[in-house]
Amino acid sequence: MDRARRALGAAPSSAAEYGPLAGADDEPAALESSAVLDTRDDDDDDDDDDVPFSWIEYSIFGFLGMAMLWAWNMFLAAAPYFASRLAGDAWAAANYQSAILTVSTLTNLGAIVVLTNVRRAASYPFRINLALLINVLVFTVLTSSTAVFLDAGPRAYLAFLLTAVACTACATGLLQNGAFAFAASFGRPEYTQALMAGQGVAGVLPAVAQVVTVLLFPPEHVSSPSSGSAREGESSAFLYFLAAVVMSVTALIALIPLVRRHHRFVESRVVEHLAESMTSIEDAERAARKATSMWHLFCKLRWLALGVSLTFAVTMFFPVFTAKIRSVQDDPGPLFRPAAFVPLAFFFWNLGDLGGRVATMLPFSLKHRPLVLFLLAAARVAQVFLYLLCNIGGRGAVVPSDFFYLVIVQVLFGLTNGWLGSSFMMASGEWVDEGEREATGGFMSLFLVIGLTTGSLLSFTVSGI
Repeated sequence: MDRARRALGAAPSSAAEYGPLAGADDEPAALESSAVLDTRDDDDDDDDDDVPFSWIEYSIFGFLGMAMLWAWNMFLAAAPYFASRLAGDAWAAANYQSAILTVSTLTNLGAIVVLTNVRRAASYPFRINLALLINVLVFTVLTSSTAVFLDAGPRAYLAFLLTAVACTACATGLLQNGAFAFAASFGRPEYTQALMAGQGVAGVLPAVAQVVTVLLFPPEHVSSPSSGSAREGESSAFLYFLAAVVMSVTALIALIPLVRRHHRFVESRVVEHLAESMTSIEDAERAARKATSMWHLFCKLRWLALGVSLTFAVTMFFPVFTAKIRSVQDDPGPLFRPAAFVPLAFFFWNLGDLGGRVATMLPFSLKHRPLVLFLLAAARVAQVFLYLLCNIGGRGAVVPSDFFYLVIVQVLFGLTNGWLGSSFMMASGEWVDEGEREATGGFMSLFLVIGLTTGSLLSFTVSGI
């Protein structure tokens, strides 16, 4: 039981959560000040020698980034199936999307807050594994639900659905907190960028699948709405949920060599300084961590933390507009009809987002100018007003051009989101001491989720447009 408590990050009740790790004369304190653990004064070349970059590790972190958002994207992709299961209840059919959004964001935020405040004895690989196992279990049940209990009432199914959403949101919180902290512990900002890029890929692939599905199986070609569309929805949802199971299982397997590599890295750095009381690599890691408070991190990272929150809060307005904007074509072909045009617009936004996340690998960087990054995030608010120039609800556009909407509005809005969001997350590790990097990863993920939650709630102010 004590081992499980330590893995989850629960500190012993007799110890203060943010108290010093040891007294001034204790060996763990010496560890913190040793040259082995504290390389802040070393050159970047020395850091590179200690933590060599690996494309394999980069790819694994990218895959973890995909797994981080894959569950949420599967819920979005399965929306038509949920609508068919809830069609018998007018209230449930009209409000299930808002209910899913509210339950997801609030649960995710709550999980992140708890995990961020319970970190001194945390095992971040354990949190990642636990999150992936929860997703495997939940999506296995959801996959089965497309074939069994089909006679459940709409209200009962809505309760089941929201329970599944809450579980996956909690898992997402574990995965966000664990993955960003784990990536930061390597001391390579490229691995944080890999997580962000993986999230971008997780947004592009489902959008492509939706567009292709609609083009291959147009809604008007379904002969019997009462039976054919229901069967089609069940088949699509089955594939979406099964894909989430496969994604989580694959991520679990891919994580194994990464954890082993991390343990070898930690062992090589502290093997000569291990105290007799340290019986495992996990104990060595915890001894190397600096006791730090949330306020201390905020003082160091205020512009970066506020900037990442502002970036994602502004971003949450785009789904509301994207679902309402129509093509300006008078006689639209299959690609420009709403069933395909809406997912096409999501694809263009996610393509820009992915491009922005990947662009952070270029030599140009503002990671040493956090205030400038924050001001750019604030200026990005102006991009939201570009949506008002488009064909909202088919009522006409100030700029009657699909190119303007898809490329100038969607791609650029996604591009700024990906570049700014990744830049904030990558820069955070440069402004803290080495022993604070893991805590910084969790701290920044907290402010990211705060931004998502705030933006989700504020987006309801434009839902009536």
